[in-house]
Amino acid sequence: MAGEELLGLLPPGWEYTTLGDACARGGGEVQTGPFGSQLHAGDYVEAGIPSIMPQNIGDNRIIEDGIARITLADARRLSRYLVREGDIVYSRRGDVEKRALVREREDGWLCGTGCLRVRLGERDIDPTYASFYLGHPSVREWIARHAHGATMPNLNTSILAACPFVVPPLPEQRAIAHILGTLDDKIELNRRMNETLEAMARALFQSWFVDFDPVRAKMDGRDPGLPPHLADLFPDRLEDSELGEIPAGWRAGPLPDLFDVNPTRALRKGVEAPYLDMANMPTRGHSPDDVLHRAFGSGMRFMNGDTLVARITPCMENGKTAFVDFLEAGQVGWGSTEYIVLRPKPPLPDEFAYCLARATEFRDFAIQSMTGSSGRQRVPAESLSHFRVVAAPTPIAELFGRLIKPLFTRASAAAREARTLAALRDALLPRLISGDLRVKDAELFLKERGL
Repeated sequence: MAGEELLGLLPPGWEYTTLGDACARGGGEVQTGPFGSQLHAGDYVEAGIPSIMPQNIGDNRIIEDGIARITLADARRLSRYLVREGDIVYSRRGDVEKRALVREREDGWLCGTGCLRVRLGERDIDPTYASFYLGHPSVREWIARHAHGATMPNLNTSILAACPFVVPPLPEQRAIAHILGTLDDKIELNRRMNETLEAMARALFQSWFVDFDPVRAKMDGRDPGLPPHLADLFPDRLEDSELGEIPAGWRAGPLPDLFDVNPTRALRKGVEAPYLDMANMPTRGHSPDDVLHRAFGSGMRFMNGDTLVARITPCMENGKTAFVDFLEAGQVGWGSTEYIVLRPKPPLPDEFAYCLARATEFRDFAIQSMTGSSGRQRVPAESLSHFRVVAAPTPIAELFGRLIKPLFTRASAAAREARTLAALRDALLPRLISGDLRVKDAELFLKERGL
């Protein structure tokens, strides 16, 4: 059977087939999402049924941030394209080897324009196993290799249906899915916890340094929500400035007065060092999922405590931003020339730059400052000299640091654990999927776990 070149010989009782055949066995199919003529840009609404687009396909999960939505009426009209729990969604263009398993909470969402839907049907194939199988490095490479187009790969139902597929006995499928899924769920739990911790830090930044909530509360005679000795650090009035009203005694200045922009970091050419590529720059959360090691050639250099901002389109608009906390003490890492590196000057804490870089005001300014030809626009680093930042007095800046550093410390520990778990999952996946590592007595294994 074609496909043995992917994983080699299989254990007795396992078989090669194709993804299309595996779907057909249970009455499923590989299907495209609606065409553009069926759903136009003007049809999307603020609140409604989420529509999964290529940019919403993450690492075996659907990313809800910024997801488009359609009306209930359009969802009914396009009901044949709605996803069910257990479906697997692919992008038709670009990162065609990435896939996302549809979870229970996403049941009834739309497989949007630009996506493909894999439905395994009702028997013989465990969809969670299938999704992990499709994440096997050799399978991903097969899909990418067979997609049409070199600069912009295109995937269609025929190519995806022809993908070689391995079918172990159902109990082994479920055991494999449970082992890998348990790791995946813990990784996702850590990510969600980090999002909560980051949201707390960013909310405090917004309250103190953008909305000036403690100052306004004192002006109105309201409780600022702080212990008296902390509330006393904030003034009780606003005064005019070039940025409008800011707290009395604070000042507004250009960003380079308060931050080092692209500070000098020493790293000799040819020395191997941690490398963060643009693909691994996070669009949500402060920490990348993966950091590589490469010999330094040419790129931006950074250290722990720096904030990295992608300055090129569409990475800037997509929110690619990172807080560097994944290096050893004193170690220098490097990455794309399309990063801007920010480092606050004392007394501002390092984390202040990350909160600022995620703030709407900063991102809007940066996007409006882009120059260059269509499709290759970027933010000139020197344009940041025109961005004004409100500087709080030293006691408030230091207090902010004492409050948010524990949040980032917890998030950093969770991110490190997630990277360790992901490495374990990625090491186990090819061995389990190929049968090199077997689950002994799979039925008993499942029974002992109540599955």
